[in-house]
Amino acid sequence: MEAAKLLFASNLDVYRGNRLVLSNIELSLNEGEVVALVGPNGSGKTTLLESCAGMHRMTSGKVEWRDDHGVVRIVRDFEGRRKRLPPMGLTLQKDGICGEETIEERLSTALSISGRAPSSSDLYQMLSAWGLDHRAVERTAQLSGGLRRRLAVLCGLSPAVMSANPRAILLDEPSEGLDESARGLLVNWMRALAAQGHGILIATHDPEMIAASDRIVSVLENGTLSSETQDCLAFAGELPDPCPAIEPNPLASHLRWAFRMEVRNPIDTISRLLPALISLLLIHTFVGEKEILVSGNDFLAALIIAPAFISVLVAPALIKRYADSDCGRWWSALLGPMHRISSSFIGSSLILPLPLIYISWLILGDTAPAETSQDVLESIWIIGLSLIDVAIAAAAVHLLVADLHRSNAAAASLLLLILVWPFIELTDALTIILNDGMTFGLGMEEPFTMILLASLTSVLIWLVAVFLPDV
Repeated sequence: MEAAKLLFASNLDVYRGNRLVLSNIELSLNEGEVVALVGPNGSGKTTLLESCAGMHRMTSGKVEWRDDHGVVRIVRDFEGRRKRLPPMGLTLQKDGICGEETIEERLSTALSISGRAPSSSDLYQMLSAWGLDHRAVERTAQLSGGLRRRLAVLCGLSPAVMSANPRAILLDEPSEGLDESARGLLVNWMRALAAQGHGILIATHDPEMIAASDRIVSVLENGTLSSETQDCLAFAGELPDPCPAIEPNPLASHLRWAFRMEVRNPIDTISRLLPALISLLLIHTFVGEKEILVSGNDFLAALIIAPAFISVLVAPALIKRYADSDCGRWWSALLGPMHRISSSFIGSSLILPLPLIYISWLILGDTAPAETSQDVLESIWIIGLSLIDVAIAAAAVHLLVADLHRSNAAAASLLLLILVWPFIELTDALTIILNDGMTFGLGMEEPFTMILLASLTSVLIWLVAVFLPDV
């Protein structure tokens, strides 16, 4: 890969379903150029742009990027290898914005992922240029389609605008939904970025965008490319000054984003807590002391664990947030192979299992043997920790199912049934603790071993759900 190239796709074959969309593709993006991908609807422009971002499997070829330090890395190849993208900008066709974010937060997130630390004045300057400064603290769900598109385009351009190092920017139909003034500003900023050495790849039908490019790459109906250069007469605009650099930490940015969304709208916590509390209320109402005494401690153990277990099986609200305007696909592109891993943790119920299992014990534990009650109170937290492992595995399965095509989703969802096994192991462990007290031996009939087996089963399910190849 030559020094002037920011990205290079070589010998690329990409299928969508059973259809070969891209065939033996060779495409590069160089410093200081704007490349327009053109072609009829369905020709594969978006697939090619997204493949350059490592978002699609390929049956042959590879995609390479150059980072800020000049190091070339393979972002994705046909052998299944995938690495995180270097700092770059990305605007998807459907914006990729969650409606619960504020405008300022969204721009700040796009910059922090790319290793930039903008000040409040930097953010205000960019938002002001795009006519968004007066609504900076509003949620993006309150924006019109045109203003939302402005924000998506600005977030795609800003990693290069704020960087002194040449970077690649990928924009899918960036002018769609923009008014005349915003389209003019987009052209001015693209030309100014190209003049500073950044490279911009756009998929577009817009004649104005095509005229602002240095090279036109046509995606033909047979999945191949043709390319021609042209002289661009568009004027470069004035850009804000770059801001200080920081070490990019997309995982930390992802965690902060998810935390803010849940604090602002705790739908995940509520959707998990309600069924757990309802189940506990029903158990307390309809299962009396007599029934528990007749059925034995194994029945009591199952009742104590059930509310917390129900809470961890609920589908994460993160799935709905990801579905909002392809927000999840934007995060997936920028996090790369860490997306599923990170999402399984931030989408799971990490807090509720411990308090719920103690609440269940306090409400239902009156019928427990008095001689082991103190042992249960002091050791039940270990079962709660194991339920956190179950929670992470359940979130991974839900996210896997949400990502799959409908024909494959049903089979993958059956993984949830396997999580009944950890529940049974934990029930058996608590039964032994109720009968004989807590011990930490490693025999197969020891409660501590049973708890470890429950966690190990959860980890194995998590590994399958997270590392199952994309389908």
